[in-house]
Amino acid sequence: MAAVLCVGLTTVDVVQQVIEFPVPGQKMQSLDAHLAPGGPAATAATAVAALGHRAALLTAVGGDPFGVLAGRGLAERGVEVHDVAPPDHGPALSMVVVRERDGERTVVSRNAAAFTPPPVDVAPLVAAAEVVLLDGHLGPTAVAAARAARERGVPVVLDAGSWKPVLDELLPLVDVAACSASFELSEEEVHARGVPLVVRTHGADPVTWSTPTGTGSREVAPVPVRDTNGAGDVWHGALAVAVARGDLVRNGVADAVDWANRVAAVRVRNTAGTWVEELARWADG
Repeated sequence: MAAVLCVGLTTVDVVQQVIEFPVPGQKMQSLDAHLAPGGPAATAATAVAALGHRAALLTAVGGDPFGVLAGRGLAERGVEVHDVAPPDHGPALSMVVVRERDGERTVVSRNAAAFTPPPVDVAPLVAAAEVVLLDGHLGPTAVAAARAARERGVPVVLDAGSWKPVLDELLPLVDVAACSASFELSEEEVHARGVPLVVRTHGADPVTWSTPTGTGSREVAPVPVRDTNGAGDVWHGALAVAVARGDLVRNGVADAVDWANRVAAVRVRNTAGTWVEELARWADG
């Protein structure tokens, strides 16, 4: 069993499935609705736990009604939550609309930029982990975790979905940067900041990667798509598991990427209400 420490954002996601996206001023009936914890770090931790590994989540949840809901939901998913928020704090609310015919989604949300986490002793959590996965939120906490990981020789994986100011400080502490297609820096620029392995996802197109000595890519197998929300976060959780298991060292980047692709495929072919249980069944099989 691998041990993954995820550091970053938790939200509460309200997911509505629709036949077609509404136009301004339109009211419509959804096909299905689901309320559950979300956010990059929380979703990655959920994937880690569903895959049968130890998932610790250092995040800001708080004690307001949404915080209670998120904390309970994550605990039910097998995630060990370490909360840095005060009791009156609550997670961001994320409104997600998913189109039935192709799983495409649109999201309106707030992140944790307005919340400054208090200092926290991250050393015990990092010492118990085999990899640290950061999403760039909760900046001071993320930097503290990355520094503690570097001191202990624990690899750091960064979910680089979009540029955040804290990345100037974080990138030199990162071992694997998993970038989205829209991430602003090129592979060369990320390498120049000290990151040895840069992986970039492109939705349904091949995943590419580069190291100081070479590049590579792997195809993404086509699957029936029902819901793409959080698929990248699930992919990052799976990649973190691969790093924690030592797959990069034993089998190379291609096998680790293939594994993450297969895990993300389980997410996109299921809905918000079914993917966690289906991923656990897939992992058992």
